[in-house]
Amino acid sequence: MIRVLLVDDQPLLRSGFRALLDLEDDIEVVAEAADGKEGLALVREHRPDVALIDIQMPVIDGIEATRRIAADPALAGVRVVILTNYGLDEYVFNALRAGAAGFLVKDVVPEDFLHGVRVAARGDALLAPSITRKLINRYVAQPVSSGTGSRALKELTNREREAVALAAQGLSNDQIADHMVITPMTAKTHINRAMVKLQVRDRAQLVVLAYESGLVAPRNS
Repeated sequence: MIRVLLVDDQPLLRSGFRALLDLEDDIEVVAEAADGKEGLALVREHRPDVALIDIQMPVIDGIEATRRIAADPALAGVRVVILTNYGLDEYVFNALRAGAAGFLVKDVVPEDFLHGVRVAARGDALLAPSITRKLINRYVAQPVSSGTGSRALKELTNREREAVALAAQGLSNDQIADHMVITPMTAKTHINRAMVKLQVRDRAQLVVLAYESGLVAPRNS
């Protein structure tokens, strides 16, 4: 059962999301909140698998709420998915940097919304290759070759670096496995070990770090 927390200051939208989620046999909404402060308290109380958090809210916004969740070791299992009205923008990118696993636009079709919740619960990033390219080209202007991320990359094995580079291009574990001629489980192991060594929560942060460190270069597309 996927346990979900809803955090949105618009009651009508919140009730709509809940109604949709309640129809699914494998998803349970454990609580709702109308602002980031209340949401943080409920995240700490319920420790859901997925926290759906509106990016713009009173008291504490979605970016700061995400940052606090990501900074709390006790909440390491919580995957934050940002809800936004506008799609990919600087606020969403800042939320990804803060620790969000991905984002969903509020007018997404129900099937994609539910798929996004399940993808986040599995620990995957909600970043399709096309979104990844837009994100990187727009917000990662120059690699930080001398930064902490670059130094940490030296701790990776060659195969781990290769897997991270492929993940940064938006490939799934199965696609990484095909490219590297390994099993999907081995691909997942490379990614998981890289995340531990690089001290990132999930694949979204892995993508950002891979580009900012210079491991992968943005391409015009």
